Amino acid sequence: MNAQQQKRTGKFLSLILRHNPQKIGIELDAFGWAAVDELLAGLKRNGHSLSFTQLEYLVSNNDKQRYTFNDDKSRIRANQGHSVELDLQLEAQNPPKLLYHGTASRFLPYINEQGLLRRNRHHVHLSLDKQTAHNVGSRHGKPVILTIDASTMHKDGHVFYCSANGVWLVEHVPPRYFSVQFSYKNNNNKK
Repeated sequence: MNAQQQKRTGKFLSLILRHNPQKIGIELDAFGWAAVDELLAGLKRNGHSLSFTQLEYLVSNNDKQRYTFNDDKSRIRANQGHSVELDLQLEAQNPPKLLYHGTASRFLPYINEQGLLRRNRHHVHLSLDKQTAHNVGSRHGKPVILTIDASTMHKDGHVFYCSANGVWLVEHVPPRYFSVQFSYKNNNNKK
């Protein structure tokens, strides 16, 4: 499987495991797990034939570690980013002092007014470092990095979780808890 096929298959896998398992005729359990054999059969029925070995490779080599197998690799799930209702069995954790969120500059007026909202996901996604936030923001336009005062948010009662791949999650980030850092490092950004 070449890099382009991996990317295309990975995006389709995200669609299935995060948002629309019905598209290939499978179901996620209440915790987001899908049976691997059902997933592979559903993918094949829908023109996305994938072997177990290829699936293992996608899971272990995904740059964002989006997916997790259970211990015996009979079940798989996305680590976060779901729009379908489920319980990821995450435990509340004390966050680091600062976390970061990458977005595009065109969204700032709305974000400055409303804060960061989870929208169609279960949580707002935050990263431990500015580079990851910059990369996320770059996907959507001219990147802006929001520095989140996570320790103050936590002291004020906001609940934080950390997914299996190290993405920090929270339901909402009100405007008073972040500062804006413009990040126009890449001249090839979308406008």
